[in-house]
Amino acid sequence: MKLNRRSLLKYSVAATALGMAGLPLRAQDIDELVIAYNVTLPSWDPTVGPSAVNPTIQGIYQSVFDQFILQMPDLKPAPGLVTEWGWNEDRSKIHLTVREGVAWHDGSPFTAEDVAWSLARAANPDTGNPINFVWSSLTNFQVEGNTVTADVKQFDPTIFKWMYFLTGYVLPKAYYEKVGAEGFEAAPIGTGPYMVEKFERNAYVRLKANEGYWGGAPEFKTVTIKFVPDAAARVAEVESGNSHVTLEMPYEEYDRLRAGQLTGIATPVSDIGMIFLNDIDVMLDPNVRKAAAHAIDKQLIIDRLLSGYGVKIDTLETPEYEAYDPSITVPYDVALATELLAASGYGPDNPVKFTIQTTKGFKPKDYEMIQAIVGMWRKVGIEAEIEVYEIAKHYELRAADQLAPAAFYNWGNSVGDPTTSTGFAMFGPSPHSVWDSPDLIEKIVPLWGEPDEAKRIAGWKEVDRYIAENAYVIPLLQYVQPVLSVPAVIVTPHASGALLPHLMKRAS
Repeated sequence: MKLNRRSLLKYSVAATALGMAGLPLRAQDIDELVIAYNVTLPSWDPTVGPSAVNPTIQGIYQSVFDQFILQMPDLKPAPGLVTEWGWNEDRSKIHLTVREGVAWHDGSPFTAEDVAWSLARAANPDTGNPINFVWSSLTNFQVEGNTVTADVKQFDPTIFKWMYFLTGYVLPKAYYEKVGAEGFEAAPIGTGPYMVEKFERNAYVRLKANEGYWGGAPEFKTVTIKFVPDAAARVAEVESGNSHVTLEMPYEEYDRLRAGQLTGIATPVSDIGMIFLNDIDVMLDPNVRKAAAHAIDKQLIIDRLLSGYGVKIDTLETPEYEAYDPSITVPYDVALATELLAASGYGPDNPVKFTIQTTKGFKPKDYEMIQAIVGMWRKVGIEAEIEVYEIAKHYELRAADQLAPAAFYNWGNSVGDPTTSTGFAMFGPSPHSVWDSPDLIEKIVPLWGEPDEAKRIAGWKEVDRYIAENAYVIPLLQYVQPVLSVPAVIVTPHASGALLPHLMKRAS
């Protein structure tokens, strides 16, 4: 069945699974906040499997679970379940002070043992943590009162940043060991602002406020997050009144609805749009890679497809990241792209051919951007075939190093460190990278444990320059995240891109 925007709207109004058509729009009348989310939730364990490193899901995880360290909306760290942290003088140990008086959702007390167990579990390669190589830099976890210590097996300057980043969640030791992985998946508990009340896979999750939350009880006592991957359907959700809040819709729809009955907020977030290049087939030819990079008019894409909502980038760093260097540029140059391809025997009459993979509707205009890029490539002698897949498939293929020669992706780096942007995206041995050339690996290896911070950041800038010169990846833009809501709901944006219901308030 072919659905257009009108039929999607009718479908949403008539057949909403939860029967919530005609939701109240006045702040005082909203008992249940309804959010149309742009992705489904594959798993409730935020520390294992491919979904654990999906930036878009983190907002759901952070509603139920707490991370070791709290991250504020401006990305700065703050005391959370861990209130103090640091190294000893020679950086051979770390120490963590654990918050007291916190309870798990089942009422059992949260303790320092939970923190130590969660860290040890993440460091254990058998548990399936996708960034185990980060956590495994710590060992020999010890608990004394509300203090946790660990030996530093290998110094990692970013270890505390990971404690408020991907997989940096605290899970309940006693409960998990009692119910096991399957039991936890069926009935997850955390210490977060909301508790899971009901979960229908691929449909919705209903959350109930944790009235005893250490950070203060949320304002909305019940929140339903509906999983609506299709962008047009999400627009229909808020336009019809089936949902109070949604995100990541086409920008022209954002502008249209914001000018009407809905409230909108669009802020730059830490996510970037990029094209992974895999070191296979024609991508082994530097002329092909460089031509592909120079043939893309990024600013035109931002202006025409994204209504100006976006920031052009030429490295895997945004202006907010610590290693951002504006002097590193990859200019749009059709003549140079044509010349590079000709040097390898390619041109419009004899195009180089490869596949590019992309999601469709996961991010605003993701598919349309790739269509535009393919059109730009065609003019210089590149014939790319588009393959559409779900975001979960991207993670599966990337982890197995089986992406196509080119693959569009949005990279999240809410801590703004170059290690967690350029580092993991481009370091061959990382399960998040598909570029494996020894020259790049050799340049990155010394930076992992560099104790001199100024030298570390300067080193990453040089790596970014080297990557740009060799076109090992094609950065496109920093995203601006659009969020629409009814006027009765005030949304506080988070620069990580996480949509957090516990930060939402009723309009006065």
